[in-house]
Amino acid sequence: MIRSIVTRVLTVLFISAIITACQKEQKKQIDFPPTDLSKENLIPKPLKIIATNKAFGLDRHTAIYTNQKDEGFFEIGQFLADKIKAKIDLDVPVNEAGTNPIERIIYINRSDSLELNAPESYELYINPDSVIINSNTAEGAFRGIQTLRQIIPEQSNDTLAEQRIWPIPSGKIVDNPTFGFRGAMLDVARHFFSVDDVKKYIDLLAYYKINILHLHLTDDQGWRIEIKSWPKLTEIGGSTEVGGEAGGFYTQEDYKEIVAYASKHHMTIIPEVDMPGHTNAASVSYPFLNGNGKTPKLYEGTRVGFSTFDTRKDTVYAFIDDVVREISEITPGPYFHIGGDESHVTKKNDYIHFVEKVEKIVQKHGKKMIGWDEIASAEVDSSSISQYWSSGDNAQKAVKRGMKIILSPAKRAYLDMQYDTLSKHGLHWAAYIPVDSAYVWTPEEYEGIPMENILGVEAPLWSETISNMGELEYLAFPRVIGYSELSWTSKENRNWENYKLRLANQAPYLDRMDVKYYASPLIDWKKSKYSYKEIKKD
Repeated sequence: MIRSIVTRVLTVLFISAIITACQKEQKKQIDFPPTDLSKENLIPKPLKIIATNKAFGLDRHTAIYTNQKDEGFFEIGQFLADKIKAKIDLDVPVNEAGTNPIERIIYINRSDSLELNAPESYELYINPDSVIINSNTAEGAFRGIQTLRQIIPEQSNDTLAEQRIWPIPSGKIVDNPTFGFRGAMLDVARHFFSVDDVKKYIDLLAYYKINILHLHLTDDQGWRIEIKSWPKLTEIGGSTEVGGEAGGFYTQEDYKEIVAYASKHHMTIIPEVDMPGHTNAASVSYPFLNGNGKTPKLYEGTRVGFSTFDTRKDTVYAFIDDVVREISEITPGPYFHIGGDESHVTKKNDYIHFVEKVEKIVQKHGKKMIGWDEIASAEVDSSSISQYWSSGDNAQKAVKRGMKIILSPAKRAYLDMQYDTLSKHGLHWAAYIPVDSAYVWTPEEYEGIPMENILGVEAPLWSETISNMGELEYLAFPRVIGYSELSWTSKENRNWENYKLRLANQAPYLDRMDVKYYASPLIDWKKSKYSYKEIKKD
């Protein structure tokens, strides 16, 4: 406690010293109209908000300073400065005086406060002359600046001073996520999405504090990741997609670019190579892999369950070892996803044998195995992770094995499900999922799975019916925003009536980012100057 108090005192003294040293003229006090931080449209909703009804005036006399002793803090300060520039065209210097007298500062600080006892915890103090973001980690500080970004006004208040000024409501926010794993999945196998598309998705997800992007890299219709030791996987298996288009793939340099971009956003990439089913593209490329007894041909349809690897060939596992090794070498995150779903033509004993063999390969290369909920039928290690999508029985098997579970129930969390019968894109085999149904469920109490077994929530987006970024955005937004809140915000702070008001006010951000979101009639969307249409309609 004493150490925490000393840290805060030193922080205040440091900020005061910066302001005193940088000021070249007497600071003018600006009287802003009363504000209420608790009524800002923050998503996900923070753990605690205390409003003090004043404001911090963001303007050309503002500078960003960061902790310079610990890795990552300067980069976060520069990230914030870049986002401020993009949003309101204001240049804010980072760790330098700049060209204008400094009257107010934003300080991003590493704090050893005992109150910040989780990796992504942060405190945000907004005062008339300073904004202080405290966190034990750069990751937590990064989450904190997403909150700050959301409360910077779109419009300046030009009547209060000679220069343009953006008043930020004052107060204190103490925040920490419910789940450390908050994910979204993108299927780039059925239809391929470019590096730039994936980067844009990362930008949007990070704004709402999602920290996992799971890439479904292989399926019957396409193999999307270069494997140098097996080049035909992309030469042949990457040459098509659903509907017969040209397909595509990521070179390893492309993939590393995505991983680096995600890392800049404190986001972990999870690669998935789906097997032993969903493997037609691999078997077309190398027919010795095939185990269904039929001659493999390139496939452009959407049927599932017809393909399988030969699970009793040593050469198949040598192939898998190479694939896991090459991808793991360029994936810094702790996970490798082996798929494992809908392997209908694989005999049960062969399936179990396969999963148990591949688990050891994944562990050999230093990763934790994730698989869809079917993997719990094998004798897998408790360190492996089950991703619940369909079977409550499989979820309970995973619980009995002591496994962690990622919640992705198809009838609640699948982003490729249609909103309703009029939806332009998507399917409805699991359910229609309107915006309210996507939000109004409780992960902490789902299907009787104990809280201690829940790793987090992930919203998968399968791409059978979409082929470009606009169609992706239509299905993902706004529902993925709700999943961010379900993953981060405590259940006591979640309320549909309040959430839909905050969601309505995300329209200016989504419009500024040119997101072709579905303007659900359940939401009274706020109009903005960025709208490419008056209000987007289905």
